Amino acid sequence: MSDIIQLLPDNVANQIAAGEVVQRPASAIKELIENAIDAGADKIKLIVKDAGKSLIQVIDNGCGMSVTDARLCFERHATSKIRKAEDLFAIRTMGFRGEAMASIAAIAQVELKTRRIEDELGTVVEIEGSKVINQYPEAVAAGTNILVKNLFYNIPARRNFLKSNSVEMRHIIDEFQRIALSNPQIFLSLHSDGNEIYHLPAETLKQRIVHIFGNNYNQRLVPVEEDTSIIKVEGFVGKPEFAKKTRGEQFFFVNKRFVRDPYLHHAVMNAYEDIMQAETFPFYVLFIDIDPARIDINVHPTKTEIKYEDDKAIYAIIRSAVKRSLGRYNIMPSLDFEQETSFTNLITKKSLDEIIIPTVTFNPDFNPFDTDKSKSSYSRSDSYAEGFAKKTGGIPSNWDSLYEIVEKEESVQLPLHTDADQETDRPQAIQMEDKTSSKLFFQLHNKYIVSQIHSGFILIDQQAAHERILFEQFLAQLDQHKGLSQQSLFPQTIDLNPSDNELMKDLLDDINGLGFQIREFGKNSYIIDGIPADLGTGFDEIKMIEKILEDYKNNQSEYKLSKRENLAKSLARNAAIKPGTQLDNTAMAELVDKLFACQSPNISIYGNPVIVTFTLQELAEKFGKN
Repeated sequence: MSDIIQLLPDNVANQIAAGEVVQRPASAIKELIENAIDAGADKIKLIVKDAGKSLIQVIDNGCGMSVTDARLCFERHATSKIRKAEDLFAIRTMGFRGEAMASIAAIAQVELKTRRIEDELGTVVEIEGSKVINQYPEAVAAGTNILVKNLFYNIPARRNFLKSNSVEMRHIIDEFQRIALSNPQIFLSLHSDGNEIYHLPAETLKQRIVHIFGNNYNQRLVPVEEDTSIIKVEGFVGKPEFAKKTRGEQFFFVNKRFVRDPYLHHAVMNAYEDIMQAETFPFYVLFIDIDPARIDINVHPTKTEIKYEDDKAIYAIIRSAVKRSLGRYNIMPSLDFEQETSFTNLITKKSLDEIIIPTVTFNPDFNPFDTDKSKSSYSRSDSYAEGFAKKTGGIPSNWDSLYEIVEKEESVQLPLHTDADQETDRPQAIQMEDKTSSKLFFQLHNKYIVSQIHSGFILIDQQAAHERILFEQFLAQLDQHKGLSQQSLFPQTIDLNPSDNELMKDLLDDINGLGFQIREFGKNSYIIDGIPADLGTGFDEIKMIEKILEDYKNNQSEYKLSKRENLAKSLARNAAIKPGTQLDNTAMAELVDKLFACQSPNISIYGNPVIVTFTLQELAEKFGKN
């Protein structure tokens, strides 16, 4: 029997390694920009086409490479970052394995142009599928210019698994934001299909945050700074009232390297305990500077996971640093036990001579039941009642009929117990019956609707019921693309960050299909001309769109829904009536009728029950009756 174990060719081994390092265009962009940062560049330009599927180009003004280095950088485990195993515990650079360039060259068509400052001519290297096609000298600018074309061209299965351009572009923007936040001293720009998405000059961290996320973040930031013998923590956290229901604006950087660490995230969330709404996530950008010998970053191929020597101490430091910053800037409530507040309200800055004693004037001849016009010609200051009478057209002569109306209203109110109730042993709702409805409903704590059935009674969650009704209604409108619209009297303009702007472009046709009238208006801006007629009035259009996008991202990460189902669910959640809304009998009857007309009336749009049934047998058991 012949041997069956064989050594894989280099190009196959590189493609296997590329599956771990380069998962999508955003992964390749991360590796290329980090190489430019390690090369000492202070100006980096990123150009993408078709969300990086057709072209990824990174131009920097770093140190450049020699002829030999330009060819050697595409070999596996070829790196300038480390020389021996001990260097792994003193890493300050972004890359160190020497796998990124080899992995990218194995699955794409790559063209590299580079020149050192001291050289007169640069070098051009063309490589496809790990094979060097051409290499020649050429006059190029100092630094490095690398073009990655047709990513995954020789792995069609991997290319087919890529998402739509809008989704892949959002991943690119996320990676770009992380790099931009960790390096505010570097000029960075991002161009997509000929449009400039970001233009970030060298600036401070706070300015970089505002440029990336918007001007409204300028008032939301609270600085954090803590220096200990173990770590140094600095950065910004968001005020608790601006916390969002979706993740995505939480950034941890360890030695300027972005990491995902649920343990440290819990430390920040613990610092916000009792001052933030449940199931919300605060904004934070925190930098941890630590001795490289105390951590191990060689854990995951993407280098987003780190092991710490003393993680419990780091947890405690981060928690206390964030909590102290929130208290220092009066975000958290505090008590001053040394302040005497007993006479605070009695202190006045005016002198006693300037204080005027208040007086009360009245008309002793005023009679509210006197209809004689000659007696009602008082001055405006004579009485409040007369002024009110003038505004309302005088005091009505049939004022005594008011008491008759009250007596009529009292006579039509249903009593708590009637003779009929005692005969039939049937409970009645303590609410006046509406003439338009044959059934009686009772609202419990303005949250639930109680309705009697033959076997007992049912309890309906009014918000979940309305969400189910709207969800199926919006889903039908999306299928037909015929949502009724209500024109806004004053169109509103909404500005989005680049990531939400890409999402908005992808959803715009479907959002308008629901009844919205939204059109693009310049860079990252949209004009809202109308909203769905089913929403009624009283909605803030801008907040509505922001919440829809936020819930859409949250649903996408948790439930993996289709685009239309996700959009219908997001809009239904924000348009439904909220707990605490008082409903009359007619509104409750209409809500219940529409609920039972749905395809799935018993299940909410999030899989929870909408209707709970209580039988007479269950009630009898509660009272100890068999």
